[in-house]
Amino acid sequence: MNPTQPAQPTGPAGTAPAEPGTTGTEPPASAGSSTARPAPRGGTGVPERPRRALPALAVLALAHFTISVDFNIVYIALPQIGTALGFGQASLQWVVIAFSLGYGGFLLLGGRAADRLGARRMLVSGAVLMGAASVVGALAGNPGVLVGARFLQGLGAAALFPATLSLLNTAFLAGPERTRAMAVWGTAGAFGALAGGAVGGILTSAFGWTSVFWALVPATLAVVLAAPGVLPPDGRRTGPAGFDLPGAATVTAGSLLVVLGISLGQSVGWASWQSTGAILLGLLTLGALLLVERRAADPLLPARLLTNRPLLVTMVLVFVLMGSVNTLHYVYTTHVQGTLGLGPLAAGLGFLPQGLAAMLGSALLLPPLLDRWGVRRSLFAGMAASGLTAALFALAVAADSYWAMLPAVVLLGVTAGTTYPVVFAAAASGVADDEQGVGSAMVSTTQQIGAAVGLASLVAVAVADAAAGPASSGLGAVSLTGGAVTVAAAFLALALRKPPAP
Repeated sequence: MNPTQPAQPTGPAGTAPAEPGTTGTEPPASAGSSTARPAPRGGTGVPERPRRALPALAVLALAHFTISVDFNIVYIALPQIGTALGFGQASLQWVVIAFSLGYGGFLLLGGRAADRLGARRMLVSGAVLMGAASVVGALAGNPGVLVGARFLQGLGAAALFPATLSLLNTAFLAGPERTRAMAVWGTAGAFGALAGGAVGGILTSAFGWTSVFWALVPATLAVVLAAPGVLPPDGRRTGPAGFDLPGAATVTAGSLLVVLGISLGQSVGWASWQSTGAILLGLLTLGALLLVERRAADPLLPARLLTNRPLLVTMVLVFVLMGSVNTLHYVYTTHVQGTLGLGPLAAGLGFLPQGLAAMLGSALLLPPLLDRWGVRRSLFAGMAASGLTAALFALAVAADSYWAMLPAVVLLGVTAGTTYPVVFAAAASGVADDEQGVGSAMVSTTQQIGAAVGLASLVAVAVADAAAGPASSGLGAVSLTGGAVTVAAAFLALALRKPPAP
């Protein structure tokens, strides 16, 4: 999930830039460090810098935008999909769950594949798969075909997302150049996540539910056609003998089970045997991964990544951030639809100011913030500001007006939209270029799990509080609780290493 992904509307259940003349074939310095990243240990090598930087960045931003849109574009179309294809009330949720399984279950495998087989190859392959699956979804005539198409969309996204970050962190030099690139990338993803619901509502109302699938085809086609001409070529392809197949099978099975358990927890209850059983079995399988990887000559998940401080810190931070942000989107949706009586389309359009705020925050605020404060202090400030924003939500739900909610919605767009790219910038520091894919996939997997677990935990607070008073008191309590946890977690950002003195 993206930091700006709305909750399901189904109810509660730096360094200086390189010297002139640098070719870009040497590993760039990591963010916040004066030393170069370790040289690649094989695989694809370090790609050359893009032949045309702006078109390359446009392709990476478009890919991120497409993934983000695909998360949310189907939500408002769900009732039409159910009626047209004959879904039952209990089975309609699998249109959402199937994408989560394909994406969350295969992210780590997609990340390592980007490192070993080539980031550009995986980006193109992922876009092809997403586009083809979208066509199948639009033409689906029964529930099974549509659910399968959504799973393949998620699988394509699992290949596409780590590849975009791997290319971003290896093709753009550390310093102002990468800062600007990260800002554009983050802006595209934030806007895509927020625009998805509104676009889905407009398309469904005007052209029917199939339009939410057809709309993704031109975007994926543009990525496929443009990427080979503007992105740096991949190096030598690693053969099957260099790919950790037992590790790949273990991590994929474990991730699939955990994501399945979380998805079922949101729909049939966290205390159900289906949810708890799948999560426990998934965790045991992921635990077995440590034993499998100790015997692998070239492990899928290198043990050194599990002791990488920036990576571990940012995984905790994104877990907390996503849980809080996702919950605040739940608060917004529940308040404006349940209390204020807005329809789904009006509620989606009411979210668009947050998309604009997220774009402006990432594009205008993030570059000077990183240049002036660096990753460490920027991440602390962003997390703290995101947490304090929750207090505005608590005040807004006590008022009987959308306009009272609007300042909180806009401020969350600025804070979360600015913090999200900083998280990935911090995670990339100290990670070798040939491990950027799996490193970003680790963060993104944690992001998804944090969004679901945080939402479930905080909604439980809302339900318990509302039982003793009006519904607005429950929404206010959950806003303040999520905000307090986020502010407390912000201090973890100070555990990141300080940049060296100039």
